[in-house]
Amino acid sequence: MIGLMALPGMNLIYSVMIAILLYFAMKVFVGRRKRQIQRAVGQGICAICGAKITENKCPKCDSDKQEMP
Repeated sequence: MIGLMALPGMNLIYSVMIAILLYFAMKVFVGRRKRQIQRAVGQGICAICGAKITENKCPKCDSDKQEMP
């Protein structure tokens, strides 16, 4: 617990509160970061061009294949 090591002269209750607040702050930060990455990646990334896959198709690669006769 980082809060217990923060300041040696601090009361135990303050140290415990700091540790608990740090724990929940990290949980919130990691949760938001996961959601941000999930929105950015979506269904995945194309291995050929690196574009974001939408509707199980790569917008760049699949459109190139359709245009070629």
